[in-house]
Amino acid sequence: MKVAIASDHGGIRIREEIKKLMDEMGIEYTDFGCECETSVDYPDYALPVAEKVANGEFDRGILICGTGIGMSIAANKVKGIRCALVHDVFSAKATREHNDSNILAMGERVIGPGLAREIAKVWLTTPFEGGRHEQRIQKISTYERAQ
Repeated sequence: MKVAIASDHGGIRIREEIKKLMDEMGIEYTDFGCECETSVDYPDYALPVAEKVANGEFDRGILICGTGIGMSIAANKVKGIRCALVHDVFSAKATREHNDSNILAMGERVIGPGLAREIAKVWLTTPFEGGRHEQRIQKISTYERAQ
C-alpha cells in the first residue's frame, strides 16, 4: 500500500505521529507537507493528495488540519475521492468496510495523537466488505462520471 499524507499548519503534530505509525507498520508513504506552523491554505495540500489518490499514484491518503473539516471538503471535490472525516475508531472501521473510503481526514484540535494513531491503524488495516456496499459505491461513481 502507498499512502499520500499531508497537513496544513493545524495538523503537523498528528501528521508526524501517523508517519511514525506507518514506519512501524512498514507502509510506504510520501509526505506532501506542510513544513511550517504559520497559517497556510488547506486546499493547497488537500487537492494534490486527492488528485494523486484519484489518479492511482497512491492507494490511499491521509489529511490533517485543525478540525479535518476543510481538508475533507476540499478532497471530496475531486472525482473518485471518498474522504471520510473521522474522530473515533468505530467510524474509521465502518468507513473502510462500508464506504471504501480512500482518504482519511482528522482534526488535530479535536483529537490527540494517541487516538489519531488508533484511528489511522484501524483505517489502514480494515478492508472494504464489498457485497451490498459495492452497489452504493457504484452509484456514487456513476453520478460522478455523469457530471
